[in-house]
Amino acid sequence: MFKRLDFSKIRTFSIKERHSKVEIERFARPIDPAHDSLSIFLDSLPDILRARDLRHVVSVIADSMKNGAPRIIMMGAHVVKVGLSPLITDLLRRGVISHVAMNSAAAIHDCETALFGVTSEDVAASITDGSFGMSRETGEFINGTLAVHLPDDDVGYGEALGKQLLDDRAPHLDFSILAQCVRLNVPVTVHAAIGTDIVHQQPGMDGGVTGEMTYRDFQIFTASVAALEKGGAVLNIGSAVILPEIFLKALTIARNLGHKAYHFLTANFDMIDHYRPRVNVVERPTKDGGEGYMFVGHHEIMIPLLAAMILVKIGDHLA
Repeated sequence: MFKRLDFSKIRTFSIKERHSKVEIERFARPIDPAHDSLSIFLDSLPDILRARDLRHVVSVIADSMKNGAPRIIMMGAHVVKVGLSPLITDLLRRGVISHVAMNSAAAIHDCETALFGVTSEDVAASITDGSFGMSRETGEFINGTLAVHLPDDDVGYGEALGKQLLDDRAPHLDFSILAQCVRLNVPVTVHAAIGTDIVHQQPGMDGGVTGEMTYRDFQIFTASVAALEKGGAVLNIGSAVILPEIFLKALTIARNLGHKAYHFLTANFDMIDHYRPRVNVVERPTKDGGEGYMFVGHHEIMIPLLAAMILVKIGDHLA
């Protein structure tokens, strides 16, 4: 027979004396779809865990607008591919975003959308015969535009593409984040890694031109990061490697040059918890006084929710 511990003398205490982390006042509330407004729906979300965090992120963005602190959006190509450009351009028009940084794949999808109203090819169907990424018009527009604007030292990769889309009166300009940024004088930067994108496969590609134009954008982006000494918010949406690495280096340079960029908020939105966004956006940059948050979910659901919460928070007077 094995020895058993006697439980009869275990001490208990009243739940009234216990600190509880969850209260019913914070629970979600059902809504009446026939009568309730968007603001009522958003207010009905539980005030618990990530829903509470998302409310806080929105509040910091709204406060940063009032205080003139940066509101930087870093984005991967998926943001455009899942149809979110109209939400980003709307936030731009309302003054919510002060800088857009994207990888060059996002710029490709943005340009194709603006010029042709379509984007995103079937890679599996075209890689076998070597036709993947060989759409002539895409490469000619992007590589040609960079070469045309290279002599102007004041223009970088993102601004060059936005300017050219506007000059060419692209048929779908309202869907272009690049064009809207240039139209609104909001810095837009494109951060290319040579060899990662379809326009690098084509005969018009010039490594020197691409490298110079994206280097200028790195300097422009670093200037926006340096302004985080005023506080502000940096959101990374769907860039698993390029933008988290760019952000960490830009922040290092800003601090090296004496900018006290410490007390700001970062948030990462993606479908899974990637290492680099978590470490290089959420954790490392904020460990000396900032705050960082992770939100896991599909962009086509999370970003419309975020945008709606921001619009309700800032109110119609900023429309």
